[in-house]
Amino acid sequence: MRLVHLLRAVTVEFDLRGAEFAAAHGLHPTDLRALIWLLDAGRAGTKATPGRLGDALRMNSAGVTALADRLERLGLVRRERDVQDRRRVLLTVEQRAVDLGWAFFGPLIGGLVAAAEDFTPAELDVVHRYLSAALRVSAANPAASESGTEEAEPDMA
Repeated sequence: MRLVHLLRAVTVEFDLRGAEFAAAHGLHPTDLRALIWLLDAGRAGTKATPGRLGDALRMNSAGVTALADRLERLGLVRRERDVQDRRRVLLTVEQRAVDLGWAFFGPLIGGLVAAAEDFTPAELDVVHRYLSAALRVSAANPAASESGTEEAEPDMA
């Protein structure tokens, strides 16, 4: 449980940092989650469509449209037609959003990269395996309120 509690603490801290960034730039927390997903999709070479974004954020199409409209108005995202399929709209993060993110999160990212230098490659592989497994478990298990069941929770303190 030590790892679960530590992972929860890191998650809360990251969430607080994200909320600070969102508030500083007039964004909703969902806007930030969308930008992060879009950046990750770009890094992975995945075409970011509104449908995929909606699936990732568990939003309906009307919500995704409002989200994309808001981010586009702020100059953080652009919509463009897919050159291979003109019917498909792609979402791309604008450089302005990248610059704002680096200005705010750059020191944190730099600190995390520096902290990783204290670990051997083998240790980092273990951390990567654990975090990957934690992500898979989290993504595969909806909240009890969503699944309609109430399960006993482990010590959350």
